[in-house]
Amino acid sequence: MTGLIEGSDGLIRCAWAGDLADYRHYHDNEWGRPVTDDRRLFEKICLEGFQSGLSWLTILRKRENFRAAFAGFDFDKVAEFGAADVERLLKDAGIIRHRGKIESTINNARRARELIAEAGSLAAWFWQFEPRAGERPSTVDHAAVVVMPKTEVSAKISKELKKRGWSFVGPTTVYAFMQAMGLVNDHIEGCHCRAPIEEARAAFRRPTLRGKPEF
Repeated sequence: MTGLIEGSDGLIRCAWAGDLADYRHYHDNEWGRPVTDDRRLFEKICLEGFQSGLSWLTILRKRENFRAAFAGFDFDKVAEFGAADVERLLKDAGIIRHRGKIESTINNARRARELIAEAGSLAAWFWQFEPRAGERPSTVDHAAVVVMPKTEVSAKISKELKKRGWSFVGPTTVYAFMQAMGLVNDHIEGCHCRAPIEEARAAFRRPTLRGKPEF
């Protein structure tokens, strides 16, 4: 098992991307690329929570519906959602109609505003946890990636978020979020995206945390 697949376009990718056009596009153009926009970060962590117990492809194909349902993941707007919005969303067949996850998204929007008041931005808060070189495998191959559904860093982020009242942010969900937002580059060796993303990360300017980190 190499964890790689050759697409119909002749490019070598991480095998999870398969050969579906929408999955390939997400893999090539989004997954693992550094993100600093707070709304996009909020969207990503919420969608990873909705993905729990489901396939990411299911979420990806419903993403535009989620964006419409949750005000484009504008956390200031979502934070104002109330009981009527929950009932509205439970009737929306375009999203995952799970009461706990819907209520969690509204709760997390409120917690996101508090975290921004604390740290300056969601981006600054999350990027302070970027793993150091010694915390990452020396070679990111299939064998290394399959044993990392969660890590010490994802467990730490999860713990800190839960302490602040966030929900549906377990260590495995947080690690998937870390992969998606580019906090780590888990495109495996041989994937055509790995080197370009390493270059992007090298040129990437990390956001600055307000004050001193607590950790």
